[in-house]
Amino acid sequence: MFRSLFLFSLLTVFLYAQSDTALLKRADTYAKSSSKTDQFRAYNDYKNLYLRALMNEDKELKKFALEGIVSSGNHLHIDISRYAKELLHLNASYTPPKSKPIKKEKKYKNIKIKSSHKLKSVHWSKERLVLSFDKKLRSNQINYFRLYDKKTRRYKYVFDIHASMLSRSQILRKQGIEKIKLAQNNPTTLRLVIQNSTPLEIHFKRESQKLLIRIEKRVTKRKGESKVLKRDSNIFTNKIIVIDAGHGGKDPGAIGYRGYREKVVVLQIAQKLKKILKARGYKVYMTRDSDVFIKLRERTRFANRKKADIFVSIHANAVGRKDAKKVHGLESYFLSTSRSQRAKKVAAMENSADLEEMDYYGKESLLNTINSHNIIAANKLAIDLQRGALASLKSSYRDVNDAGVREGPFWVLVGAQMPAVLVEVGFITHPKEAQRLADRKYQERMALGLANGIERYFINN
Repeated sequence: MFRSLFLFSLLTVFLYAQSDTALLKRADTYAKSSSKTDQFRAYNDYKNLYLRALMNEDKELKKFALEGIVSSGNHLHIDISRYAKELLHLNASYTPPKSKPIKKEKKYKNIKIKSSHKLKSVHWSKERLVLSFDKKLRSNQINYFRLYDKKTRRYKYVFDIHASMLSRSQILRKQGIEKIKLAQNNPTTLRLVIQNSTPLEIHFKRESQKLLIRIEKRVTKRKGESKVLKRDSNIFTNKIIVIDAGHGGKDPGAIGYRGYREKVVVLQIAQKLKKILKARGYKVYMTRDSDVFIKLRERTRFANRKKADIFVSIHANAVGRKDAKKVHGLESYFLSTSRSQRAKKVAAMENSADLEEMDYYGKESLLNTINSHNIIAANKLAIDLQRGALASLKSSYRDVNDAGVREGPFWVLVGAQMPAVLVEVGFITHPKEAQRLADRKYQERMALGLANGIERYFINN
């Protein structure tokens, strides 16, 4: 045991230590890249720095981090309004761009639009809205998000597409849907807004030069049953997903507010996620479907034997009593050679129940594994899972915190021969979040969001 701890300590010092300055420098380098993946990495690094600044009460670092979040978030078309407001309160160098006055004699239709793609036609086909463009669409051209207006009590489902229209804005009609509007949001972004007073289920996919969108009213099942999304059965075939409910048996995981146990909460969420994914036609396996203890290396071995396309490990986070009421939020982790101090602390807690496994992997084995081609795919999967869960939860709950996508030394991810992600569904030590995590309805919203994130990952990759 002592030898295992010693080796783990050496590994963490050698691999995981990274100063705020080094992380900021890396984020700035990523931000200058033209690669979409690097841009997301920059955004995530700035988010990590922001959390570090909050934990350490470092105002200067907080300012730099917020500037990076706002800058990279705008570039990626991510809603960063909350961070922008906070940045303004700090009297930082960031100021919102001033809108240029438009001369009265000029109309919007005369503005010259520069975009590589143009919309050719819009029509309904077999209950799907079809947008046809002049060129093949790329996944990074489409940004989809959901909003809820509390004042009007309206749900809005928004598609921002990097393209331009050949005609004026259009109002589209579909029975049972209040409003569907297609318009040019800015010279390079085409915006489709679907608005309704009740929640909808939106499914979309790319087919060469077309974007296909299916709009369905959400069907509420009988009491006790999960809400399941309908989907096109021919979108994906034979996709295999392994869901890993963390801890179990003799290992309870974190013990949180009012004695809630991590192993119980994550199993309940995992079971609901399995049910939703199976209803959508995926092949789904669980490393454990009951309260049993499974060694860390056996979990990824199981996924490898099943030849899984992705591996998702579900956990709940925890902090000490001193910070229990302050720290909350959803985090997603993927395995990589670069790690933050925050990730190191979380991983140490998740790894603690199975320290004897450290000898099994060893330093060289770890390095060989995390240098694999699955790192980029796992990063993308983590981003989609984070987005999906947040969108689902925020539609029904207030104060859901985005704690970011991070790189972490989690031993349960080592050895996976497919993209593998660990999701910390929340802090079981936080009074409000712990009660939510133990609530059936919240668990269902979480599971639904994770399922949507998985589907988005397969659509984009």
